[in-house]
Amino acid sequence: MQTLRNLGATRLVALAAVGFALIAFFTFIVTRLASPGMTLLYSGLDPADSGQIVQRMDTQGIPYELRGDGSQIYVPQDQVARLRLSLASEGIPAGGSIGYEIFDRADALGTTNFVQQINQIRALEGELARTIRSIHQVRSARVHLVMPKRELFSRDRAEPTASVVLALQGGLDKGQVSAIQHLIASAVPGMKSKNVSVIDNNGELLARGADEGGLDTANSEDMRRSYEARLSQAIEQLLAQTLGAGKVRAEVTAELDFNHVTTNKEDFNPDGQVVRSTNSIEETGTTQERQGANSVSVANNTPNPPGQDANGTSGSSSQTGRTEEIVNYEISKTVRTEVKAGGEVKRISAAVLVDGIHQVAADGAKTYQPRSTEELAQIDALVKSAIGFDEKRGDIVNVVNMKFAEPAPLEDSGTTLLGLDKTDLMRLAELVVLAIVAMLVLLLVVRPLLGRILAMPSIAPANIALAGPGDRLALPPGAAAALAIPGPAQTQLPAVPSASEAEAIAAEIDQMIDINQVEGRVRASSIKKISELVDQHPEQAVNLIRQWVYQEQ
Repeated sequence: MQTLRNLGATRLVALAAVGFALIAFFTFIVTRLASPGMTLLYSGLDPADSGQIVQRMDTQGIPYELRGDGSQIYVPQDQVARLRLSLASEGIPAGGSIGYEIFDRADALGTTNFVQQINQIRALEGELARTIRSIHQVRSARVHLVMPKRELFSRDRAEPTASVVLALQGGLDKGQVSAIQHLIASAVPGMKSKNVSVIDNNGELLARGADEGGLDTANSEDMRRSYEARLSQAIEQLLAQTLGAGKVRAEVTAELDFNHVTTNKEDFNPDGQVVRSTNSIEETGTTQERQGANSVSVANNTPNPPGQDANGTSGSSSQTGRTEEIVNYEISKTVRTEVKAGGEVKRISAAVLVDGIHQVAADGAKTYQPRSTEELAQIDALVKSAIGFDEKRGDIVNVVNMKFAEPAPLEDSGTTLLGLDKTDLMRLAELVVLAIVAMLVLLLVVRPLLGRILAMPSIAPANIALAGPGDRLALPPGAAAALAIPGPAQTQLPAVPSASEAEAIAAEIDQMIDINQVEGRVRASSIKKISELVDQHPEQAVNLIRQWVYQEQ
């Protein structure tokens, strides 16, 4: 208690401040070390999903951190699995889409038809997005529908269109992209699959929504690559059954004809006549002419004129007949229309690289042996059968046996130190860094600060006085505090002696250095003794010098 009193109020306040700072610092370190590490719960969230997740965690009192403008949520590592299961049971995150539940909200009676149509489109877009997200490779999806309104007094009606944006966690083949197109076309009235465009989150066009059956440059190139990849994969899978996995590599190049050809042809068969219709007309006619006896003519004036009968009359008669027949024949005709779609194979070139045989001796030595000619011939025959080889078409197949390069051994990135994985090592490194920071604070901040506080000059009590010659006082009470001189910062001053001790020490020093007693008897031992006294009692020596200065003044 006497030591604390001698430190003074300034030192005590400084020590208290340093103590509180140390307590707060070590409390932060202990809390930081005791708290579990924060791990990513979800990333790439919509603001709506982030709000729902934060609301659930606030209700349950679970600590969390928001990063990336709210799109990333970090929670304690030991609660990640439980939170994901509980949120998944509630359908969170939902990707920010709203389905037919938009109609569950009771709207006012004054809702217009326009608002109802907008809500219907939003609901349909949300339901389609949810259905597309059920595909394994799709992380999130957004669907935009354009439902044109039919104009009055117009016969033509614009077809609805759609665009889909997919955030993938893998890859989709052409069949899956086409399935998404047909899914949307079947769910929207009047929409065709050719009017659905699909892109991914990288801006790559997966389906351009071209006309059905049409082939543009991009589709032709994709079809060619797909055909080549399928043949290469078929060759490798076929030969891997006998040669082993990784022992064969195949590369196929195909030339395809994407010309779209339409052929119209009509064939007539003259030998194949068929009676189509028959029209027959038959006509018969008789005509008679008679003349009387009184008729004047040259013939009547001759004896026995011709044409005169017994009654004395003459005449003529005629008879006509006509037969007409029309027969129509139908000649057999064949009309043929051929539509030749693009994608016909013009030529195939296949290069197959086959590894040899690696044998391991009893002593562990590896030897390489190339494959025989008969075995390569068998492989060549298998490859030709697999790709549909046609010599007339100009197909080429080359099978080459070469030694494969052995890959360099890869370092195991998952190797742990002392059974600790990467997460544990990072945690341990964090603890070590915090411990080093604490030690640096103690050595570089706390220790110099305490040294300066303890090196501050102490204030002598007011009742302390320095003894003078005889019964007189060298300084009045309280004057010693006013003349206190700070010592070196590195030296800790001893406790201030009491008044009686100071008087005794001053008397002893006065007696030792009294010139009347010392005069003529100065010896080296006395000087040494004085030096020892000054070293042992530096404050008393300083006070004595002050006393001398005061007496001279």
